[in-house]
Parts: sequence; C-alpha cells; structure tokens
Amino acid sequence: MTDQQFEFSETALPGLEAARLSPHLKGGEGLDGHRARLRSRFMERGSDALPDEDVLELVLFRAIPRREVKSLARRLLFEFGDFNRVISSPPARLAEVQGVGSAVIQELKIVQTAAERLARAKVMHREVLSSWDALLDYCQTRMAHLEVEEFRVLYLDRKNALIADEAQGRGTVGHVPVYPREIVKRALELNASAFILVHNHPSGDPTPSHEDIAMTKAVQEAGKALDLQLHDHLIIGRSQHTSFRADGLI
Repeated sequence: MTDQQFEFSETALPGLEAARLSPHLKGGEGLDGHRARLRSRFMERGSDALPDEDVLELVLFRAIPRREVKSLARRLLFEFGDFNRVISSPPARLAEVQGVGSAVIQELKIVQTAAERLARAKVMHREVLSSWDALLDYCQTRMAHLEVEEFRVLYLDRKNALIADEAQGRGTVGHVPVYPREIVKRALELNASAFILVHNHPSGDPTPSHEDIAMTKAVQEAGKALDLQLHDHLIIGRSQHTSFRADGLI
C-alpha cells in the first residue's frame, strides 16, 4: 500500500483532535495555499520560528503531495514526543503509525541522514579535543534517540584528529557486547594513536553502570599495552551526557 492510498483515521487521539481530511483547511484556506504559506514562513523566518509540527509538515509535503498531512504530523509527535525522536525512530516503529508508508519513512530517514552528516562534517578530520562541543553535538545527534544501545569508537591520529568513527556493535535496550581486543586491533589497522568510546543509554539516563565502568577499564588496559590512549568514554542520554574523564572514572 502506498502513502497516497492510506485512509487517515478521524478518531480523536488522547489530548489531540485529529484533523479532518478535507481539500480545504481551517478558515477556508486551500491545501495549496496552506503549503505555500508554510513554506514562505519557513524561508522568511527560518526553522527557529516554526514549531516541530510545522517543520514535520514541511517534510511530509514531499512524501504525500496531494493530501493534508497536519494530522499525520500530530500523530507522529504524539507517538514519539518531538521532531528529533520522529526522524530517529526505526523504520519498523514508524510503520506502526497509521498513515506512515514507505515514502514517509524514506523522507524522514533522508532528513536524519542529512542532520547526522552535517554534524559529522564539523568533527571529521579535525582536532577533536579543541572542538569538543562539536563532538558532543555530533554524538547527541547520532545516538541520543536510538531505542537500543549502540557502541561506537572514534579513532584519532597523532594530532588527535578524528580519522574514523565506527559502530562496534548494537544490542538490546540495556546491553551491547564490547570486545576490547577488537577495538585495539582496529586502532592498529587504522594507524590510530588514541580513541574515544561512545555509547548511548536508551533510557535517557547517562549514569554509567558497573558494567560500563568495568568494560572501560578493560579497554583502557588493552590500549595501554600497545601505547594507545583512551581519551574518554562518553555515555549519551536523551538530553545530557556523562564523560568518564570529567567524572574522574579514567
């Protein structure tokens, strides 16, 4: 079933009144007029002037060109909470929302990819320790809204420039396997001199567990044996992070 074939429900959501499927919007404004007005407001005032619902509508315009999409934008925000969580949600979860088909999922994933690449470009091949805020922004963009744990390693050269950012594994909501020998082996293959560990906590709380601390020490010791420095281990939560170095854990 394509996105154009979906029948949108008019059943009221808790706390939200679903918009009716009509070629005319509130106040008699036609669909084309509404879209033109919203696009104009975006170009004149920028994204900061628009709430999440409007920005999401702009994305959905491309996926569903001949239908009212405000009700779908509201439905997605009700389900996931905010714009970032909508575009970061797995395709399978998005597909569970009424009105979401392959075209919608594709557009949302394109936006997510663009956001990640813009954030990554600010840190890739740059001296990481002097652009720490940009690195944190990238990690938040890439990992804060994942629904399962992901473990990444950022490999640095002798000048502490980021030369590789690699996912070492994905796991469950509360666990991802980590293999210190594989991390060190990959560092040698890349001719890296140092590395930074990064993983997320889907719960949103970046407090390190006893397992996180033990694993970090194991990776640090494996690196020391080959003169590889562990600069930090970052745990990414929904809106905050934990730095092992800042907290004196390494």
